[in-house]
Amino acid sequence: MAQKIKIKEKTAFVTGAASGIGRATALAFAQRGENVAVIDTQINEGEKTVELIKKAEGSAIFIKCDVSKPDQIRSAVSDTVKQFGRIDYAFNNAGVEGVEASTAECSIENWDYTLNINLRGVWLCMKYEIPQMLKQESGGLIVNCSSIAGLVGFEKLPAYVASKHGVIGLTKTAALEYAKSKLRINAVCPGVIDTPMVERLTRGEAQEAYSLTKSEPIGRMGKPEEIASAVLWLCSENASFVTGHSLIVDGGWTAQ
Repeated sequence: MAQKIKIKEKTAFVTGAASGIGRATALAFAQRGENVAVIDTQINEGEKTVELIKKAEGSAIFIKCDVSKPDQIRSAVSDTVKQFGRIDYAFNNAGVEGVEASTAECSIENWDYTLNINLRGVWLCMKYEIPQMLKQESGGLIVNCSSIAGLVGFEKLPAYVASKHGVIGLTKTAALEYAKSKLRINAVCPGVIDTPMVERLTRGEAQEAYSLTKSEPIGRMGKPEEIASAVLWLCSENASFVTGHSLIVDGGWTAQ
């Protein structure tokens, strides 16, 4: 028999929640007492996130969704509302690093793939989250996941860097458009975080990982839970006068 879901008062919608920062943030929302819609393309790992939440007596559902597909993200938002009645918080986190290549060598396929998920995906999420939040008397709070690559350049990642810069501009625009509509929209810019994405970039090589860690002024990689804490702060009354902001959580990387 399927476990009955005990519906809480508020609901969080988290994309890319099958691993890394997304999973940590989904767990953090659940620990705070919210229902969580776990959104990802990875079924097994997404279901594992739900299991972890339920083991901690939280409330969650998994929805398989490719954020670059309008019909899928629209359905994900609709299914979340059918299950929980509302969406109070959204963390638009799903992203890919793409294939490493210089700007001239970057393939059109890689450019389109990376931008479609990282930038188009964030826009599509907001396109369907915002109308739902506007229906709610209390409005809603959105955090988009950018990166320190949205603030500075990184060689051989032109599509990724462009997409993350775009997320910041999109966040500022949406924040201004809905500032008087009880919607606050911000971004978070993680530095080097110990996630599967960073492991792929370092190819699992200890020396590569060491080089990244050494470049962090704080002397270590960040933890997914540290980004989750920043997201939850932005999704709280403690940040009630914050909108259109890109919160840097990078161990001092961009201060150098």
